[in-house]
Amino acid sequence: MSDTVREKANQSLALVEEVTAVVLPEPAEANAIVPLEKADKPLGDEIKRRMGEIDMEDTQSIVSFGSAAQAELQEISQSMLADVRNKDVGPAGDSLRSIVTTIRGFSISELDVRRERSWWEKLLGRAAPFAKFTAKFEEVQSQIDNITDNLLSHEHTLLKDIKSLDKLYEKTLQFYDELALYISAGEAKLAELDATTIPAKEKAVQNASEENAVMIAQELRDMRAARDDLERRVHDLKLTRQVTMQSLPSIRLVQENDKSLVTKINSTLVNTVPLWETQLAQAVTIQRSAEAASAVREANDLTNELLTSNAKNLRDSNKIIRQEMERGVFDIEAVKKANADLIGTIQESLQIADEGKAKRAAAEIELKDMEAKLRDTLAAAKAKKTGLGETASGAVPG
Repeated sequence: MSDTVREKANQSLALVEEVTAVVLPEPAEANAIVPLEKADKPLGDEIKRRMGEIDMEDTQSIVSFGSAAQAELQEISQSMLADVRNKDVGPAGDSLRSIVTTIRGFSISELDVRRERSWWEKLLGRAAPFAKFTAKFEEVQSQIDNITDNLLSHEHTLLKDIKSLDKLYEKTLQFYDELALYISAGEAKLAELDATTIPAKEKAVQNASEENAVMIAQELRDMRAARDDLERRVHDLKLTRQVTMQSLPSIRLVQENDKSLVTKINSTLVNTVPLWETQLAQAVTIQRSAEAASAVREANDLTNELLTSNAKNLRDSNKIIRQEMERGVFDIEAVKKANADLIGTIQESLQIADEGKAKRAAAEIELKDMEAKLRDTLAAAKAKKTGLGETASGAVPG
């Protein structure tokens, strides 16, 4: 919250305390209508003054009897309605909900730098969580300032409404008491008509001459009709007084709701919003500390990883080097294998030579045998051709 808004909130606190400290008077009982004969002199004079407003020969005076008491009340009501029409602001409750929504939308879970970003965030190249969080914090801070300033406007409007409702309540209570006077005046006038005026007119009709009897009888009928109109008007005033009495707690209920809302707004501005801002600031600070600790941890982990990795690599390479240093120019196993392979080669060569020699000797025998068989076959074929038979074959040189 900005310093200006905070100062305005503290200044309005005195106004809130002032309007909430107002105690409105309670209305009189519903049956507290004092008849003229039981009223004291000041009250009796007020009732008689209102009786004087009634002109039984003027119907309009009967119809409008008691309406003057409502004139000031109507003026205040119309003024309040004009203020409502001229207001171009949303309800204060919407601003309270807006500030709650703004805070709820500020997700601390977004700070987790180890969380795996979604493919959509990777695709769009979204900023790192902490950078995004910091930007969101600045945005939320600006929104809180705007909403709190708007809440102050609502608070001032509600304070004005509460004071207007105070006046409306007072004037309604006055109207309620004034109606009691008009009802007493009306009932006293009715009693006077029933007890004195109408009986006198009836007697005048009875005593009138024939040419005046019709006129006076019409006056009697008009008077009775006016009397009935007055009775109905008094009854309407009684109903109006009852409705007025019911409207008094309604006004107080609306006013109490406005007072509660004003108190809640002021508490939100003075206490809750600074607490939220403190918590948000702590969240940022804590995350910065966590990031620093994470960086230190990663550096230590890297150092330990390098130490263990280098030690392992040194051991492995030292083993290989020392093994190679201790080896001879030729491994004895390799020399033994080469010698065995050489002996085997010589033996195989001698064996193959012997086998070849034996095969050649056998082949020579077979060649001589084949040659002898071939000579015999040729000799036999020649004898058959010459007809010498066996003699001829024996003459063939061997």
